[in-house]
Amino acid sequence: MANDILVLFYSHTGAVKQMAHAIARGIESVSGARARVRTVPKVSAVSEAVEPEIPPSGPPYVELGDLQECIGLALGSPTRFGNMAAPLKYFLDGTGALWLKATLAGKPAAVFTSTATLHGGQESTLLSMMLPLLHHGMLILGLPYSETDLTTTSTGGSPYGASHVAGMGADRPLTQEEQNLCFALGKRLATVALKLAK
Repeated sequence: MANDILVLFYSHTGAVKQMAHAIARGIESVSGARARVRTVPKVSAVSEAVEPEIPPSGPPYVELGDLQECIGLALGSPTRFGNMAAPLKYFLDGTGALWLKATLAGKPAAVFTSTATLHGGQESTLLSMMLPLLHHGMLILGLPYSETDLTTTSTGGSPYGASHVAGMGADRPLTQEEQNLCFALGKRLATVALKLAK
Protein backbone atom coordinates (compact mmCIF):
# COMPACT_ATOMS: atom_id res chain seq x y z
CA MET A 1 0.00 0.00 0.00
CA ALA A 2 1.31 3.43 -0.90
CA ASN A 3 1.74 5.93 1.92
CA ASP A 4 -1.00 8.20 0.59
CA ILE A 5 -2.97 10.40 2.94
CA LEU A 6 -6.35 11.49 1.65
CA VAL A 7 -7.16 15.19 1.86
CA LEU A 8 -10.89 15.21 1.23
CA PHE A 9 -12.82 18.47 1.18
CA TYR A 10 -15.82 20.39 -0.06
CA SER A 11 -15.30 24.07 -0.85
CA HIS A 12 -17.95 26.55 -1.97
CA THR A 13 -15.97 29.81 -2.21
CA GLY A 14 -12.43 28.42 -2.33
CA ALA A 15 -11.25 28.98 1.25
CA VAL A 16 -11.46 25.31 2.28
CA LYS A 17 -9.68 24.39 -0.96
CA GLN A 18 -6.80 26.71 -0.01
CA MET A 19 -6.66 25.07 3.41
CA ALA A 20 -6.63 21.61 1.81
CA HIS A 21 -3.59 22.52 -0.27
CA ALA A 22 -1.77 23.94 2.78
CA ILE A 23 -2.50 20.69 4.65
CA ALA A 24 -1.26 18.70 1.64
CA ARG A 25 2.01 20.66 1.74
CA GLY A 26 2.36 19.75 5.41
CA ILE A 27 1.76 16.08 4.59
CA GLU A 28 4.36 16.09 1.84
CA SER A 29 6.93 17.77 4.09
CA VAL A 30 7.19 14.39 5.85
CA SER A 31 9.53 12.00 4.07
CA GLY A 32 7.67 9.00 2.68
CA ALA A 33 4.19 10.56 2.81
CA ARG A 34 2.13 11.70 -0.15
CA ALA A 35 -1.09 13.74 -0.22
CA ARG A 36 -4.00 12.54 -2.35
CA VAL A 37 -6.31 15.55 -2.75
CA ARG A 38 -9.97 14.84 -3.56
CA THR A 39 -13.29 16.68 -3.43
CA VAL A 40 -17.00 15.86 -3.57
CA PRO A 41 -19.67 17.09 -6.01
CA LYS A 42 -22.45 19.43 -4.98
CA VAL A 43 -25.77 17.88 -4.03
CA SER A 44 -29.07 18.95 -5.52
CA ALA A 45 -32.73 18.84 -4.53
CA VAL A 46 -33.42 17.89 -8.15
CA SER A 47 -33.76 14.12 -8.57
CA GLU A 48 -31.44 13.91 -11.59
CA ALA A 49 -27.66 14.31 -11.48
CA VAL A 50 -26.58 17.85 -12.29
CA GLU A 51 -22.81 17.61 -11.79
CA PRO A 52 -20.44 16.12 -14.37
CA GLU A 53 -18.79 12.81 -13.49
CA ILE A 54 -15.39 14.50 -13.68
CA PRO A 55 -15.01 18.03 -12.31
CA PRO A 56 -14.06 20.61 -14.96
CA SER A 57 -11.10 21.79 -12.84
CA GLY A 58 -9.36 21.03 -9.58
CA PRO A 59 -8.97 17.65 -7.89
CA PRO A 60 -10.99 14.59 -8.91
CA TYR A 61 -14.08 13.47 -7.03
CA VAL A 62 -13.43 11.03 -4.23
CA GLU A 63 -14.24 7.32 -4.51
CA LEU A 64 -14.57 4.76 -1.75
CA GLY A 65 -11.31 3.23 -3.00
CA ASP A 66 -9.48 6.41 -1.98
CA LEU A 67 -10.46 5.79 1.63
CA GLN A 68 -9.50 2.11 1.41
CA GLU A 69 -6.07 2.83 -0.04
CA CYS A 70 -5.01 5.73 2.19
CA ILE A 71 -3.27 5.45 5.54
CA GLY A 72 -4.85 8.61 6.95
CA LEU A 73 -7.51 11.23 6.28
CA ALA A 74 -7.81 15.02 6.51
CA LEU A 75 -11.45 16.03 6.14
CA GLY A 76 -12.53 19.61 5.43
CA SER A 77 -15.78 21.54 5.00
CA PRO A 78 -17.15 25.05 5.29
CA THR A 79 -19.64 25.45 8.11
CA ARG A 80 -23.37 25.28 7.51
CA PHE A 81 -25.07 26.54 10.66
CA GLY A 82 -22.43 24.90 12.84
CA ASN A 83 -22.38 21.66 10.88
CA MET A 84 -20.51 20.22 7.90
CA ALA A 85 -21.84 21.02 4.43
CA ALA A 86 -24.39 18.65 2.84
CA PRO A 87 -22.14 17.43 -0.03
CA LEU A 88 -19.54 16.09 2.40
CA LYS A 89 -22.18 14.59 4.69
CA TYR A 90 -23.84 12.95 1.68
CA PHE A 91 -20.59 11.25 0.72
CA LEU A 92 -19.89 10.10 4.28
CA ASP A 93 -23.42 8.70 4.54
CA GLY A 94 -22.51 6.37 1.68
CA THR A 95 -19.52 4.79 3.41
CA GLY A 96 -21.49 2.07 5.22
CA ALA A 97 -19.79 -0.72 3.28
CA LEU A 98 -16.41 0.45 4.61
CA TRP A 99 -17.85 0.64 8.13
CA LEU A 100 -19.09 -2.97 7.91
CA LYS A 101 -15.56 -4.12 7.08
CA ALA A 102 -13.87 -1.77 9.60
CA THR A 103 -11.74 -0.50 6.72
CA LEU A 104 -10.91 2.81 8.41
CA ALA A 105 -10.53 1.49 11.96
CA GLY A 106 -7.19 2.45 13.45
CA LYS A 107 -6.31 5.00 10.77
CA PRO A 108 -5.62 8.59 11.92
CA ALA A 109 -7.80 11.48 10.84
CA ALA A 110 -7.88 15.26 11.22
CA VAL A 111 -10.50 17.90 10.36
CA PHE A 112 -10.52 21.50 9.10
CA THR A 113 -13.09 24.21 8.37
CA SER A 114 -13.69 27.77 7.26
CA THR A 115 -16.41 30.17 8.45
CA ALA A 116 -17.55 33.65 7.45
CA THR A 117 -17.26 35.03 10.98
CA LEU A 118 -15.00 34.46 13.96
CA HIS A 119 -17.74 32.79 16.00
CA GLY A 120 -19.50 31.19 13.06
CA GLY A 121 -19.57 27.62 14.35
CA GLN A 122 -15.98 26.56 13.68
CA GLU A 123 -15.59 24.19 16.59
CA SER A 124 -19.04 22.62 16.29
CA THR A 125 -18.39 22.04 12.57
CA LEU A 126 -15.08 20.36 13.37
CA LEU A 127 -16.82 18.20 15.98
CA SER A 128 -19.60 17.29 13.51
CA MET A 129 -16.98 15.98 11.09
CA MET A 130 -15.37 13.91 13.83
CA LEU A 131 -18.55 11.97 14.62
CA PRO A 132 -18.70 9.72 11.53
CA LEU A 133 -14.93 9.24 11.73
CA LEU A 134 -15.26 8.00 15.31
CA HIS A 135 -18.00 5.59 14.20
CA HIS A 136 -15.54 4.27 11.61
CA GLY A 137 -13.01 3.67 14.39
CA MET A 138 -10.57 6.34 13.21
CA LEU A 139 -8.08 7.97 15.58
CA ILE A 140 -8.75 11.72 15.76
CA LEU A 141 -5.78 14.10 15.82
CA GLY A 142 -6.05 17.75 16.77
CA LEU A 143 -3.55 20.56 17.08
CA PRO A 144 -1.56 20.67 20.33
CA TYR A 145 -0.81 23.98 22.03
CA SER A 146 2.87 23.35 21.33
CA GLU A 147 1.85 24.94 18.01
CA THR A 148 2.37 28.49 19.27
CA ASP A 149 0.21 29.99 16.51
CA LEU A 150 -2.79 28.65 18.43
CA THR A 151 -2.14 31.15 21.19
CA THR A 152 -1.29 34.13 18.99
CA THR A 153 -3.88 33.93 16.22
CA SER A 154 -6.72 36.44 16.21
CA THR A 155 -8.47 34.66 13.33
CA GLY A 156 -8.78 30.88 12.83
CA GLY A 157 -7.15 28.13 14.82
CA SER A 158 -8.44 25.49 17.21
CA PRO A 159 -7.12 22.51 19.14
CA TYR A 160 -9.88 20.52 17.39
CA GLY A 161 -8.38 21.16 13.95
CA ALA A 162 -7.35 23.88 11.54
CA SER A 163 -9.78 26.71 10.84
CA HIS A 164 -10.04 29.96 8.89
CA VAL A 165 -12.16 33.11 9.05
CA ALA A 166 -13.04 33.98 5.45
CA GLY A 167 -15.17 37.10 6.08
CA MET A 168 -18.77 37.76 5.07
CA GLY A 169 -17.71 38.26 1.45
CA ALA A 170 -15.36 35.26 1.51
CA ASP A 171 -12.62 37.73 0.63
CA ARG A 172 -10.14 37.27 3.47
CA PRO A 173 -7.11 35.17 2.50
CA LEU A 174 -5.60 32.71 4.93
CA THR A 175 -3.48 34.53 7.51
CA GLN A 176 0.06 33.38 8.14
CA GLU A 177 -1.02 31.75 11.41
CA GLU A 178 -3.85 29.91 9.67
CA GLN A 179 -1.48 28.68 6.96
CA ASN A 180 1.03 27.58 9.59
CA LEU A 181 -1.64 25.63 11.48
CA CYS A 182 -2.89 23.92 8.32
CA PHE A 183 0.67 22.93 7.47
CA ALA A 184 1.26 21.71 11.05
CA LEU A 185 -1.92 19.64 10.99
CA GLY A 186 -0.90 17.95 7.74
CA LYS A 187 2.60 17.29 9.05
CA ARG A 188 1.29 15.83 12.30
CA LEU A 189 -1.20 13.63 10.46
CA ALA A 190 1.49 12.29 8.12
CA THR A 191 3.93 11.65 10.95
CA VAL A 192 1.39 9.63 12.95
CA ALA A 193 0.00 7.83 9.88
CA LEU A 194 3.44 6.60 8.85
CA LYS A 195 4.13 5.31 12.37
CA LEU A 196 0.80 3.47 12.51
CA ALA A 197 1.21 2.02 9.03
CA LYS A 198 4.44 0.17 9.96
